[in-house]
Amino acid sequence: MTATLIPSATTPAHRDPQVRRWLTAYTSSMLGDNIYYLALSWAAVRSGTPAQAGLVMSASALPRAVLMLGGGVVADRFGPRRVVIGSDAVRCAAVLAVAALLFLTSPGLWPLALLAVVFGTVDAVFVPAVGALPARLTEKDQLARVQGLRGLAIRFAAVMGAPLGGLGVAVGGAPAAFALAGLLIAGSVPLLVSVRVRDLPKESGAVGTAWSDLRAGLRHIRRHRVLAPLMLAIALGDLGFVGPLNVGLTLLADRRGWGASGMGWVLAGFGTGAGAASLLLAVRGRLPRAGLVAGCTIVVGSVAVGALAYAPTLVAAVGTALLVGLLTGLSGAMCGALLQTRADPAYLGRVTAVSSLVSLGLTPLSMPFAAAAIGAWGLRPVYVVSAAVCGLGGVVALAVPALRTAELPR
Repeated sequence: MTATLIPSATTPAHRDPQVRRWLTAYTSSMLGDNIYYLALSWAAVRSGTPAQAGLVMSASALPRAVLMLGGGVVADRFGPRRVVIGSDAVRCAAVLAVAALLFLTSPGLWPLALLAVVFGTVDAVFVPAVGALPARLTEKDQLARVQGLRGLAIRFAAVMGAPLGGLGVAVGGAPAAFALAGLLIAGSVPLLVSVRVRDLPKESGAVGTAWSDLRAGLRHIRRHRVLAPLMLAIALGDLGFVGPLNVGLTLLADRRGWGASGMGWVLAGFGTGAGAASLLLAVRGRLPRAGLVAGCTIVVGSVAVGALAYAPTLVAAVGTALLVGLLTGLSGAMCGALLQTRADPAYLGRVTAVSSLVSLGLTPLSMPFAAAAIGAWGLRPVYVVSAAVCGLGGVVALAVPALRTAELPR
């Protein structure tokens, strides 16, 4: 499938029909993803023990982490649009096949585990391709706005996915929920096919092996004055943030007597803040001095993360979480836009793969360590240490001149 060339964009991204079609396709795919995860967990719990269900739910993590870097090579070699279309088609077919199987028989856990492995494997190429695609849809000065629009789509899918999945389960059980997820993912395919993309400059030199391509991508990041410290800042920021927000928040709500509803309100505060950051970027288009903004918001956000453990009331915790969401939303969007504008176009898939591996592959490892540390030392010390690790990411961004002074294109 050959990409169709389009002229340089002159309209804001939110008014560009190409971006709108891509955003609609992306939102539909993300809705399907959220419903799929709910259907998978429901079907796994109903078909096996809690321990077995946990293994099924985590079965996608290993292939996704192991194959992510290779997925970046695939996205750069074949083009992100083509890879995203193929990924959505495979995911759709797999989910609908399991929906049909569950509707006709009760096969147990094996098809659910296989589906999780397939999803994780496909995600390894889907995630880098999705990250590399916006640069082919619009001009560099619109990429911050696209990051904001993408953030809004993610928040919308997260909010709507759970009730839609629950409705599917209530109406027809797990098969109906899987079918709904598959149809939503399928809806993204014709929209993506209709999207026209621009060709970007390709990597100079002869085409090598996949391994040499991967090494070239890692070398490009390592030698880059902005990308190398930016990856370190992202890694430290996420490592310090994931544990407190996931494991720590559950324990905090339990020990403060806020219960599940209180934890839900805190998460809603975080989501609202992150959504507000996405909306700000979607409307404004860019923020000046992106590197400085990223560093400052990571540092201040880390202080807010540490303050969560000291919030005296649920209202204070919700307000703090809203601030955390706003600051991390801004820093995440700035880092994403800098990655896309500073990376050589030929390496965008591989650059996205490395940043995604840092966030999706390595940071979840902090959760069991956070849980063990909380059990040994208590909530507040662990929150303070986590905040310090997160803040180091901002210090890196502010300490490296090339990153601190990095600007997004006007």
